[in-house]
This record gives sequence, structure tokens and C-alpha cells, in this order.
Amino acid sequence: MGFFDFGTIFFLIAAVVIFFQLRNVLGRRTGNERPPFDPYSASRTREADAAQKPENVVSLPRKRAPGESAETYADIDAFAKPDTDLNRGLRTIKDNDPSFDPKTFVDGAKMAYEMIVMAYADGDRKTLKNLLSREVYDGFVAAIGEREAKSEKIQSSFVGIDKADIVAAEMKGSEAHITLRVVSELISATRDKAGAVIDGDPETVAEVKDVWTFARDTRSRDPNWKLVATEEED
Repeated sequence: MGFFDFGTIFFLIAAVVIFFQLRNVLGRRTGNERPPFDPYSASRTREADAAQKPENVVSLPRKRAPGESAETYADIDAFAKPDTDLNRGLRTIKDNDPSFDPKTFVDGAKMAYEMIVMAYADGDRKTLKNLLSREVYDGFVAAIGEREAKSEKIQSSFVGIDKADIVAAEMKGSEAHITLRVVSELISATRDKAGAVIDGDPETVAEVKDVWTFARDTRSRDPNWKLVATEEED
């Protein structure tokens, strides 16, 4: 029992000493203490910080700065011969849209070409609306409407694209315009109300040559290009 009393007294004394030491250390103010967390002031701080930050957090295309490395144009020079009108046109588009890559554009344009040709044959206005400018869309829809009024139908099978070459490129204001010459193979025939073939041949693969121009506003966040002009090459 005497040992128990001595131990109890010892721990009591130790506790008192520790308490005073902690009080001496924690009770002092040095002027460097962090204030207690105030959720309301923190909220106001976040709002103030947000107000100072620009609303647009998306990096928009920038023009090439003077003296910037010519490596910027490596993909252009590999695609079109330097010091030609085509190369200069593509470079100008690259200046306004650094993400532009001619090969990627051609790959996407070939997919769009097939989709547009088949959507026109099927009378698919919804697909056409997403791929065509307003003027071209109105022309396509008018032709589809005329065809439907006569109860005519186009029977088409897309075989493939043999060639797709960029033949012109330029900036018109903030819009990039690229003209593509496409050589494709298509089986197509138009049938009248009775089912008789009135144009084309449902059994023959025909070569089709088109010159299409696509455009895109380089200031827009929308990366998609739209068909703005079409003509059939003789």
C-alpha cells in the first residue's frame, strides 16, 4: 500500500509539472499564430479569388509569336511543298489554330464525305444539318424535298475513296477554308415511284470526282468543320 501511495503522489506531481510547462508554451502569443478557421470568411475569400480569375479557363488558339520556332510548321511542310500558295494558306490556318493538322483534317473530311453522300441518298436531314453550312443544307434539303414529292428514291452503296487531296487553303476573317478534291467510287441509281431506274446504274461502280470546301471558325470552341461549298468536277 505504501508503494501505491508513493506512485500516486509521483504521477500527480508529474502531471502538475507538465501542465505548467504546457501552459507556458501554449499560452504565449508570438504574433504568428494562424487565426481560427472561419467558414464564412473562407467562402468570401474563395468568391473573391474566383472573381479575379478569368471565366474562360479554356486555352483558345493563339497566333504564332514572331521568332517562334519553325518546327511549328513541320506537319504543314511535310504535307505541302514550302513556298507554295497551298503551304502558305495552311500555315496561316495553323497560325490561327495551333491544333490544326492537315493529315488529321483530311482523315476527318473523308469520313464526313461518306456520311454526307449517304445521308443525302437516304434523305437524312438530321445528319446533314450537323455537317453542312446553312446555305448548303438548304440546297440539299430542297433537292431531297423535290425527290420525295415525286416519290423517287436513291439506291446507293458507298465503295470507298480513292484520293482526297487539299487543293486550296485560306483564312477569310476568322474562318479557315479548305478545299478538298475527292475521287470516290459509288454505286448509285435513282428509281421512280414504280421502281424503275431513271438515273444511274444499280450494278455498276461509278467514279465520282467532287471538289468540296469545308470551313471552321477558328475562334469557336467547336472543333468541327462544315461543308460550305460543293461542285462536281468534269
